Amino acid sequence: MFKHNKLAAVALVALMASQGSVFAADAADPVVAKVGASEIHQSDIDMAISGLDPQVAQLPEEQKRAAALSAVIDMQLLAAGANKEGLQNDEAFKRRVSFLANRELHNAFFKKHVVEAIKPEDVKARYDKEIAAITPPEEVKASHILVKTEDEAKAIIKELDAGKDFAALAKEKSTDPNKDGGGDLGYFTKDRMVPEFSEAAFALEKGKYTETPVKTQFGFHVIRLDDRRTQAAPALEQVEPQVKQLVMRDKYLELLAAAKKDAGVEIIDPALKKAYDDANKEPAAN
Repeated sequence: MFKHNKLAAVALVALMASQGSVFAADAADPVVAKVGASEIHQSDIDMAISGLDPQVAQLPEEQKRAAALSAVIDMQLLAAGANKEGLQNDEAFKRRVSFLANRELHNAFFKKHVVEAIKPEDVKARYDKEIAAITPPEEVKASHILVKTEDEAKAIIKELDAGKDFAALAKEKSTDPNKDGGGDLGYFTKDRMVPEFSEAAFALEKGKYTETPVKTQFGFHVIRLDDRRTQAAPALEQVEPQVKQLVMRDKYLELLAAAKKDAGVEIIDPALKKAYDDANKEPAAN
């Protein structure tokens, strides 16, 4: 139902994974420690926690905060040493800082113009569009009696022809674990059962049972069709996270398209250009 452009989906996952610092609450940000004259704020601890090793992140809250504070103190101590040595003027370091700054600006822009820009009516409109675009599959409700041999199945069909109750026969003779429920399988779509079973069940009229045994890898079945209906579409509440990601993807791609148009993008390396163009092809229509 809900399909993503592959590259856009990967980009969104990366964005969501790196939103910890960008989405931090704008609450009071007290100073919790100092390294010389340099202050360490609660926000520094929060950012450090988001970067902790997964095993450390499972520690109790105070231990986790202590580990994060330790990491921030260590970072500031050695950063001060690096500044004294002039490492901040290294060209490779400057390029990395520029890259990291751009990544954070990218995330901040994403937060403002995508995450915070999404309204409930946007999600509802996309949900309605997706639902309108699909053809709900047919599903049936069936019961069955499973036995080991064809002769047993034929004998059961004769008993049904004589007026015996299907559910009672299922409880008495079926080898399937659901026999205590009269062989009731509930509702299912055609792809949920093995082909031989589905073909026989979907070919029946409501209230009818198979006149000949149906052989599958499990044995021989006598199948009765109890009901037929169109499968209900999932409620918005069930798929809201997926729909919201679609809206986010679309807004993100719109932002990128506008930015590319304004700035112009030129890829010099031919092989890299081809790979980039292939990865950014328009997704197939849903």
